[in-house]
Amino acid sequence: MSLFTHRAYWRWSAGVQFARLPATMAPLAFTLLTTATVGSYRLGGVLMSVYVVAEMAGAVPLARVLDRVGVPRGLTTLLLLAATGFALLTAAAAMQAPTTVLLALVVVPGAAAGASSGGFRTLLADTVDDELLPRAVSLDAAILECALVGGPVLVTLLALAGPLLPLAAMTVVCLLAAVLVPRRVSARHEAVAADDVPSPPLSTYLPWLCCAFTVGLLLSTIEVAPLPLVHRLGAPDTAAPVVIAVLSAASIAGSALCAWRGKTGDPRLFLAGLATGGLALAANLGWPGLIGSLTLIGGCTGPLVAATSVHLQRLLPKNRRSAGFSLSFTVQACGFGLGSLAVGVLPLWLAPLFGVGSAVIAAGMLAASTIT
Repeated sequence: MSLFTHRAYWRWSAGVQFARLPATMAPLAFTLLTTATVGSYRLGGVLMSVYVVAEMAGAVPLARVLDRVGVPRGLTTLLLLAATGFALLTAAAAMQAPTTVLLALVVVPGAAAGASSGGFRTLLADTVDDELLPRAVSLDAAILECALVGGPVLVTLLALAGPLLPLAAMTVVCLLAAVLVPRRVSARHEAVAADDVPSPPLSTYLPWLCCAFTVGLLLSTIEVAPLPLVHRLGAPDTAAPVVIAVLSAASIAGSALCAWRGKTGDPRLFLAGLATGGLALAANLGWPGLIGSLTLIGGCTGPLVAATSVHLQRLLPKNRRSAGFSLSFTVQACGFGLGSLAVGVLPLWLAPLFGVGSAVIAAGMLAASTIT
């Protein structure tokens, strides 16, 4: 069966995009909300920080619960809890509740977001056959880039009708995601008891977790720093969107090419591309160097994410997949956070070198392992 006519895949894809949308909407939605209600954009930043901390803290523990109770049922419950949390947050903001109440309410959807990513990724194995998996993961990575751009755009449009409307929309999309959770589990992927499948040693997963960390670490040095990147070339602020546009377009193209080929390729090759692109970014080679490095980094990101995802699925026991994928997403988020910190406290030329070093270490770990 072709992936493009695979109805179950597109149902899964719609569900996972709806589940991801609140996280892409939240930064701008929280900022617009608090600016309009209390006159402080800083409170929006604090709300987002609490959301992210809850997301990272709850990802693996809640994903373990999903593995135990059954991913479809547990994931639906989590998404309904997230919708409830956003609805209560909307109501509290409308009633001008104290800041402590807003901070407490944002914890629930934040924690649910971390585990829902792993849950949906686990269900992908129940949705498509193994031979379609590389193409499915790559296509999803390309669609994700569109969701990352679409979330802030949607918030901007909804906010024209009022600062509470984006939060209400986040409630609705969580409900839609809950409705679209795949509930049929194929015979190949029936749930197994916790003790039925032994878990490989942690060292088996480490190279792939390092790949996920590298992606977050290197991407953040670009996505957080478009302004300083163009400023050092003498360009105005209006040139900053070019950085994100080139990076996103290259990432979509790389993922689309991987989806078309239906193969993940050699992850060490993509890590070499990230390292080379990071070095070019640090070297400040003018506009040609910037565009070239962005194209190389973006083009290698999607295929590396796909390769990491496919190999982790092969390694993870069926009864621990939600927890394993949630751990991978959390590690990538940690890399993004550390890369953002590096941009904030280090010279601009130095920040990308940490991503370069991480890519070299990951490639070395893969070369030393038997899993390639």
